[in-house]
Amino acid sequence: MKFVHMSDLHLGKRINEYSMLDEQEYILKEIINIIDKEKPYGIIIAGDIYDKAVPPVEAVQLFDDFIFRLAERKLKVFVISGNHDSPERVAFGSRIMDYSGIHISKVYDGKVSALSIDDEYGTVNIYMLPFIKPANVRRLCDNTGEEIVTYTDAVKFAISQMNINSANRNVLITHQFVTGAQRCESEAISVGGSDNVDASVFEQFDYVALGHIHSPQICGSDKIRYSGTPLKYSFSEAKDSKSVAVIELAEKGNISCKKVELMPKHDMVELKGTYNELTLKPFYDNTTLQEDYTHITLTDEEDIPDAIGKLRSIYHRLMKLDYDNKRTRFNAEISGISDAESKSPLDLFSDFYMLQNNQAMSDEQTEFMKSLIENIWEEAR
Repeated sequence: MKFVHMSDLHLGKRINEYSMLDEQEYILKEIINIIDKEKPYGIIIAGDIYDKAVPPVEAVQLFDDFIFRLAERKLKVFVISGNHDSPERVAFGSRIMDYSGIHISKVYDGKVSALSIDDEYGTVNIYMLPFIKPANVRRLCDNTGEEIVTYTDAVKFAISQMNINSANRNVLITHQFVTGAQRCESEAISVGGSDNVDASVFEQFDYVALGHIHSPQICGSDKIRYSGTPLKYSFSEAKDSKSVAVIELAEKGNISCKKVELMPKHDMVELKGTYNELTLKPFYDNTTLQEDYTHITLTDEEDIPDAIGKLRSIYHRLMKLDYDNKRTRFNAEISGISDAESKSPLDLFSDFYMLQNNQAMSDEQTEFMKSLIENIWEEAR
């Protein structure tokens, strides 16, 4: 039995004020093409369908179109809500959609029933556990004597209520941060890593389809896997290769997995160099750089006037501009000056400029400040 595992669509997301909807529409069509080629039995979407609990209308329409295309192909679809989603909104109409093979997790109420599927090797039980917090679980087990303090406690309790038949193949779809997974900048991070879930709680499952972490990775074993986002959502992911996971379950204990790479409409890249280097035509000619989403770091010692405007005439999707030079790398502590009374205003300003910029003022700057100070003193008289 074959499944395509994906997660963290974050439909409706904006990055540096750029809407990602066009990019998301494109990548969902690419995923449909992969599905048509792989011909899986079912599709797993492990949470964070939307980027916000109340998504924009266009994002809802995009997901509706994607789900319709999957239903047209008579595929079984398994969708859970993530920490960015509103579980109540995602679950709307789920009981009706069950009849079309579109299975959406309900709001967690302490019970997660298996969806059982049979093939030539026996039964596969699929459990859909949406993103939960200790508080969500604590209120449901007041009379059980269970103490729910951590995220591990919460997930462990939820799994203990599933009545898992270990003779069958069991698949869990959930959206949590498993201890040891590598985060990136575009993910919501809890203070002190308080949202960690220990991988040991998943021992009973033959495969755990995870969402929440944006880089594709495994957690301890091949059977516990994050598919990652279909698109790059921060420059910390610039060097990542995005993909969907294709999982095949044969007889009990025999599972194979492969990643199928996704190519975006426009990539997200980081460039570094001087203004002159990055604006030379041979640097960007015959590349996709002019249309990629870019983060540029200029190494010029002097700021370039209207650098963003000038660079955007070449790099049309410039999202972020930084400088890396002596001034930005130097962190000086500015404290009181013991001999301030013996120094002229120009000397004091020159010292301040050096501390701020890690370099002395140029002759032109010195002459300008000297003239400015003289004019101020003239006015003060």
